[in-house]
Amino acid sequence: MKNAISVLAVAAALLCLAMSSSGADLKIGASDNLQSALAGQKGSRVTLRTRSGQEITGAVREVNANVVQLGAVGGKEYFDAVVPLSAVDVVYVRVKE
Repeated sequence: MKNAISVLAVAAALLCLAMSSSGADLKIGASDNLQSALAGQKGSRVTLRTRSGQEITGAVREVNANVVQLGAVGGKEYFDAVVPLSAVDVVYVRVKE
């Protein structure tokens, strides 16, 4: 009986944790740019739309002044992608489940 209660307590705690991290917060300031907005999403999944119209979805791994590295790219989960920031028109961030 004690084991069942412990298992239920752990499951409830994990469920609360998963629900609280389901959507990433998107907060920007007056001095933010594309690099800082993406840096704030590090570890979260985003979709980038490039100037050519291509959409690339993945988890933000690293960002610098020139490029963003996305991991677990949609449709190519075993690959990372490096996208020049100069080629990015839009960043989509899922904020609601």
